[in-house]
Amino acid sequence: MVILGNLSERIPPQNLEAERSVLGGILLENSSINAVIEVLRGEDFYKRAHRIIFSKMIELDGKGEPIDLVSLKEALKKSNQLDEAGGITYLSSLLEAVPTTSNISYYSKLVKEKSLARELLSSATDVVKQCYEGGRDAEELLNLAEKSIYDISQKSISKGPVHLKEIIHESLETIDNIYKNKGLMMGIETGFTDFDHKTLGLQRSDLIIIAGRPSMGKTAFCLNIAAHVAIEKRLPVAVFSLEMSAEQLVFRMLCSESRVDAHKLRTGILENKFYSKLPIAAGKLSEAPIYIDDSPAISILEMRAKARKLKSSNGLALLIIDYLQLMRGGGRFENRQ
Repeated sequence: MVILGNLSERIPPQNLEAERSVLGGILLENSSINAVIEVLRGEDFYKRAHRIIFSKMIELDGKGEPIDLVSLKEALKKSNQLDEAGGITYLSSLLEAVPTTSNISYYSKLVKEKSLARELLSSATDVVKQCYEGGRDAEELLNLAEKSIYDISQKSISKGPVHLKEIIHESLETIDNIYKNKGLMMGIETGFTDFDHKTLGLQRSDLIIIAGRPSMGKTAFCLNIAAHVAIEKRLPVAVFSLEMSAEQLVFRMLCSESRVDAHKLRTGILENKFYSKLPIAAGKLSEAPIYIDDSPAISILEMRAKARKLKSSNGLALLIIDYLQLMRGGGRFENRQ
């Protein structure tokens, strides 16, 4: 294994020319700051002088004052930051950095990319440091690394405002579809009519907790929903079973789908007319997009990774966990927390 040398001696990712072009563009055309603010924050600039200048520009814009050499110089003077910003000579040079403001959004994205690269490098360095220092188990370090990268990735997501007319057409189509098909669910039907009427079906991003005393049928209820969604709707379903084995779950699903008494099947006193139903039910279930993972004491980190993999490879309409309190929490947290 090759370990890189001292990273602190290397220059972090940055694009000073793009930073100067962004600041110069704002000086040339004040209104262009709106496009920049959508992409950048003060800390995205690598050079300290640029961070100071950009912060003052935002401050001036917030007050409704013009952003030019005179107002910027005065604002920096008042806060005793003119020298830190490079002085009036450096401020003047920013105007020469960009001939036009038409590409300011592009320059802003270049600055943002370098900022994200620096954040990623910083997070990775921190994880490496903690790996060497010890004190945390491997799972905790993996969770830390994944969270750091996820947090950074979220910063690059900026949808921006969407005009209502871009959304309303889709909403009208949904309403029209419901009107033409009386009783049609907006979400995924579970097969339980009363439940579907209450929830309007399973909606995207819904979190539904099935609670009840032991042996009240919580698992059976969830398995029936899984079978209905996968068999009738042909939508992919994942079941994480932390208590029962995959074989036990399939046994239950076979009995439910074939309407066979599970007790009679276990004792071997099943009549032939019922026994013949099992292969038919088995055929339906084997063709259904149901994925079962019966890893015991699985952690949140492992489950999330497996769910993401399933989602990317097969798609995923429904995820069932049986049951939540058997999951292992990450790091020092108790399972129930």
